[in-house]
This record gives sequence, C-alpha cells and structure tokens, in this order.
Amino acid sequence: MNRSVEDHAPEIIRVRAEEVRPIRGVVLRPGQPADRLVYPGDDADSTLHLGCFVGHKIIVAVISVYDEPVPGTDEPAWRIRGMATLPEHRGCGLGAALAEASIAHAHGIRRAPVWCNARTSAAGYYERLGFARLGGEFEIEGIGPHFVMVRPTDSVL
Repeated sequence: MNRSVEDHAPEIIRVRAEEVRPIRGVVLRPGQPADRLVYPGDDADSTLHLGCFVGHKIIVAVISVYDEPVPGTDEPAWRIRGMATLPEHRGCGLGAALAEASIAHAHGIRRAPVWCNARTSAAGYYERLGFARLGGEFEIEGIGPHFVMVRPTDSVL
C-alpha cells in the first residue's frame, strides 16, 4: 500500500553521492555489484544529488543532476540520472518533486535543456514531466531498452 504524502511530509535535501547509491541499487540495478552504482561525474563539483526523506530520517527517493551535453551535441545541458523511488512510496509525487527541484537548481546555475536516458517503461512518466523523446529506442546492456528524452528550458509542469 502506498503511503500518502500527508502521512509524513517529505523533505527534499542535498545529499552525498554515497547516500543515493543504496536506492539506486534497490530500484535501478538490483543484484548488480556496488561499483555499478557509482556513475561517472558523481563526485564532480557541478553534480547535485537530492534525497527525499520521510519522517526526517528515512530516504525514500533520490535523483542526481549532472552538467552534461545531450548526446550528439556539444551544447551545454543538464542530465538527470538515477531517479528512483522505493516501491512503497511511489504514486505520491515524490519523483516529480525531485525532478522539479533538481531542474530548478540546475537552471539557477545556467538555463539549458535537461535530458535523461529514460527506460522505455518510464517514457510516459517523463513525457508528463515535459520531456520529449529524441531519436529511437536503444538498449543499455544489462538494464534494458531506453529513449533519450529532453525537456526544453521553457517547459514547466
């Protein structure tokens, strides 16, 4: 059963890369070794990691945003990656809140498109967040089919 946001008001705060990795492992890369939970750029000064806490102590959702061009371009852009919510906390708007907070942070530094590699099964979710598919479906080995999805700088929920 999903917990409602009203049960415990969520708090979104900046966290360290090490704090997002356990949820990456549970949700995005179950059964994969710990080194697969470390993404390139995790420790860059421009990278932001956010965690959503419920009850001020339990991290239930995470997202990271990186300064990285859209594939095939050299134009400045932001990449969101590793967005994950524990199954029992889905459906409460935590992922959307994390996406908006990370995009607001990035745009506070530099307004630029935001993109991600979205799992095919999550493409509709990203479309509701203002992202559009760029190109065709592709496979990430060991993870599954994806689309590159881009949200222009003027897109809002």
